[in-house]
Amino acid sequence: MHKTTLGTVVITCAAADDITAWSLLAAVIAIVKAGSFVSALFIIALAVIYVLMMIKVVRPFLTRIGNLYYTKESLSKPIVAIFFLTLIISSYVTEVIGIHALFGAFMAGVIMPDNVKFRNIFTEKVEDVALVLLLPLFFVFTGLRTEIGLLNDPYLWKVTGLTIIVAVIGKFIGSAIAAKFVGQTWKDSLTIGALMNTRGLMELVVLNIGYDLGVLTPQIFTIMVIMALVTTFMTGPALDLINWAFKTKQEKIPQEISQINKYKVLVSFGNPQRGKSLLRLAHSFIRKLNGNAAITAMHLSPTNELHHYNIAEYEKDSFAPVIEESENLHQEITTMFKASNDIESEITGVANTGDYDLLLIGIGQSIFEGSLFGKILGFTTRFINPEKLLNQVTGKESLFENSPFDERTRNILNKSKVPVGVLIDKNFLSAETVFIPIFSEFDTFLIQFAQKLINNSESQITMMDVSGKIKNNPELKEKIRAIEQKAPNHINVLKEKILDKEFLCGQNLMIVSIESWKRLVDSKSLWLSDIPSTLILKESN
Repeated sequence: MHKTTLGTVVITCAAADDITAWSLLAAVIAIVKAGSFVSALFIIALAVIYVLMMIKVVRPFLTRIGNLYYTKESLSKPIVAIFFLTLIISSYVTEVIGIHALFGAFMAGVIMPDNVKFRNIFTEKVEDVALVLLLPLFFVFTGLRTEIGLLNDPYLWKVTGLTIIVAVIGKFIGSAIAAKFVGQTWKDSLTIGALMNTRGLMELVVLNIGYDLGVLTPQIFTIMVIMALVTTFMTGPALDLINWAFKTKQEKIPQEISQINKYKVLVSFGNPQRGKSLLRLAHSFIRKLNGNAAITAMHLSPTNELHHYNIAEYEKDSFAPVIEESENLHQEITTMFKASNDIESEITGVANTGDYDLLLIGIGQSIFEGSLFGKILGFTTRFINPEKLLNQVTGKESLFENSPFDERTRNILNKSKVPVGVLIDKNFLSAETVFIPIFSEFDTFLIQFAQKLINNSESQITMMDVSGKIKNNPELKEKIRAIEQKAPNHINVLKEKILDKEFLCGQNLMIVSIESWKRLVDSKSLWLSDIPSTLILKESN
């Protein structure tokens, strides 16, 4: 949403809200610590002088540093130390003044250089530790202070409910009415209200300071923490409800893509290098269609891994290898980039609404694969993962048992209405030789993909009749015979059920249905380490 006008409005409102809150917080702390009105005025005056010094003196100095040292090579440890010292000294000064160290930390962040490249590099250095270690510790610290057991009276729970209602009216309804008053639509107004309602982190900071100062009793602190959590947790459901209430028939994909009346392939990649392999595979299916086919390369990134000021650069870097490969293949592609917090739903949403004929995705190797810890982890997650339990009840779990699929891939396969191909990439370069095992009559849909590879890439297809289904199925035999008539010597049927390593080493790609994948593994006809790059296909729902 941050690329939309609405997202920009909300981010700006949130920034103004935070600045106002921090200023009010500093004033309140000054008054509480001072003990008298005159002392409070003196502390506030010192705070004003401190802010002016930070903005007029320290900020120009840091800006000059940021303009000089904005590359990874030049941003050395001593330079990083300067900024950390600024943070520590600023926090210490505000603590001495009497307006709390957190205000000094906030001001240190405000005066950081505006140089986008510097901010990007500096953020990379500190953000992982802050988000992975310090932020969770802050929430743990707050949770340890929150004693739900203190709310042991129905009256206190009534107060809690009333506090939540007042907070929602003030934040959600207040922001929505203000947005509507200045000319926003009701949908955008309510969306702004929902997003401004989720101010939990700022609230928790204020609450912890109030608790430390003794302004808040343990009961009030607990009530306010519950309010902060509830108003934050309700954001997702509130946005879903708003979108449902104001839903339109607008498609989720660009109009120029949705109106293409061709054989369309959607390539969704996370790793750019794997994107190149997926593009080569997609090209193998449509190479000779002479403009009657289209490939869309889509890259989605988790929103928590991106910064709003370097998204354009990130998008360019992500697509550079794929675009270069498309030029080498002389294949035109359409690129699509988006930051998302629900990647699998975005992928299936685009594939389903875009009327695509094939969705290709890649899969990586698990860091736990082959390890004792990985086996233990896989065993325990069967008992603690609700989605796996649901899949067991509905019968879907058996489909993926012993498969290399992670949870995201499973969700894509479950939600997608179009044919899906999952590429297990082992440096796939071309589809000159392709091996297709046939286990059951449900594998007959693989014939159409074999035909596309023959027609467009002149592939040599070898089919293995594992269970005698080709021999005993006249319809399937007729399809293979029709291919042989159009492209002699391009398709071969093997009756052997066990293949040697030499044959597998001569294959560029194996194509197998998702239903037969488990059978292939269980049959031990092949060792997984010996198979070439593999495309696991699922028919459309």
